[in-house]
This record gives sequence, C-alpha cells and structure tokens, in this order.
Amino acid sequence: MDSVAGRDVRRPLPEGLGAALHGTAADIAALLPGGTDMDRRIPGAEWSVGEAAAHLALANELMAAIAAGHARPYGDGTPRSLAGANERSLAEFTERRPEPLATMIVEHADACAKALEEGGPEGPVVTPLGTMSAHELGSYLLTHMLGHGYDLARALGRPHMLDRARVALTVPFLLRAMPRVAEPRNTAGMNARYAIRLWGGGAFGVTLTDGVVSVDEQPPAGPDCTISIEPVTFLLMALGRQGQVSPLLRGRILVRGRKPWLAPRFPGLFTAP
Repeated sequence: MDSVAGRDVRRPLPEGLGAALHGTAADIAALLPGGTDMDRRIPGAEWSVGEAAAHLALANELMAAIAAGHARPYGDGTPRSLAGANERSLAEFTERRPEPLATMIVEHADACAKALEEGGPEGPVVTPLGTMSAHELGSYLLTHMLGHGYDLARALGRPHMLDRARVALTVPFLLRAMPRVAEPRNTAGMNARYAIRLWGGGAFGVTLTDGVVSVDEQPPAGPDCTISIEPVTFLLMALGRQGQVSPLLRGRILVRGRKPWLAPRFPGLFTAP
C-alpha cells in the first residue's frame, strides 16, 4: 500500500477485475454440484473433470499464496516444466469430489482477489510464468480459470463463462506471458510486425526481430499484418482451445495489411500457457 499523510492508501485493481475473479470462480463452482460425473473426460485433453477441477483448486490456492506475499516456486516458467509440476501436484492431491473442490475453487479465488484488492505485495511477484505485477497476477488467475472453466463447461455440456468483458481483463497477463511462451521452432529468423485488434476495443502489437519476440501495449506503426478478432475467439485460440480455420470461415477473424499471409502463422508462434 502507498502512504499519504500517514494513511494507507489502497491501489485498486483494474476496474472489473475483482468482480470477474469472484464471478468466474462462482460460475465454475456452479458446474460442480453433487452427483457430477467427475470421471468424464475433457474433450481433446488428457484430464478428467475431476482432475481439471482439482487442478483449479490447487492453482487458485497457489495464486492466493503468491498474492499474499508468499514465495511458492512452481516449475521453471517453461510450458514443459509447468506440465510436470501440474502432474506432480495432482498425484499428491487426491480430492476429486465435486462439492469440496467447488468450495476450494471459490474460497481460494476470493482470497487471492481480497489480497490484491487490499494492495497486494509491494513490488513484482514471482509466478509460475515469471515476474509480474500484482495486477498482472490477478489477470493471470482470471485467464487460468477461464481456460479450465471452458474445458469443464464443454465436458459437462453447459454454457461457458467467457465473455468480452472478462477476456479484456486477461490481456495484461497475455502480453506479459507471450514472449516467455514463444515457440523457437516457429519464430526462428522471422521478422514481422503484427497489430492485434479485439472487436469492441483493445489492441496490442507483436514484433519479431530475427526471431526475438517483443510485445507492446500499442500496435506498431505501419504493421505488416493486422488481425482483427472477436475477443472470445482470441482467448480460446491463445489458450490452445480452438484452431483458426473455423473462426476464419465464420468471419470471426479479419485480416488486412501488406503481408496478410503472415496471419495464419501467428498462432503457431506461441505455445499455449
């Protein structure tokens, strides 16, 4: 917290982030009433509903601890190490019943939001995907819950909880994480300037210089390729939950610029966090 004339002054979360954290956790919990088939498989994934819910409970607890200022190492920040840490944590944590997991998901998300709303730790924090600000940590938690909440909703045949307002709040985390999860096999030697524009507002830039990825909160001047994309589609693609062919055919992705052929390469430049 900052101090003004001897008083503690809270640094508020970005508008809507606290409500999005509370609301998303509650929406996920609503998917897990008593009697839920926790052995059902997540479409296109190795985990069951029970494993995905347990992972969410563990991850939310981890984020709450980090938000409270506790150091909690978890892998080395690479996608492979995170996958390994996830599998080890699930092997050690055996709870798979729906109601206890739903309660844990909500309680830990609320604890994380409360810690961040009360000011959070001073300075940057160390997360599973590198150093971030407290606000970026909140965006990280939201992104993580939306990705796995989407998986649970699909597996259980229920509506998902992604919408444009929540997706907009994931962008700070995604901008921080993208250089860390760049895929060297696909970025090697590449030079390109992308402008990414989300329908309804929000834009950022991605520049590759001899294969090195940099991300900016503003699109570059004179981009080679501009990708205009519906926000929920953007997040699902960023998290590896959706390919690009169907959104292109449905008009959810629009491309322009002097090098439009760069657009299909963009998703492959990153490994989903």
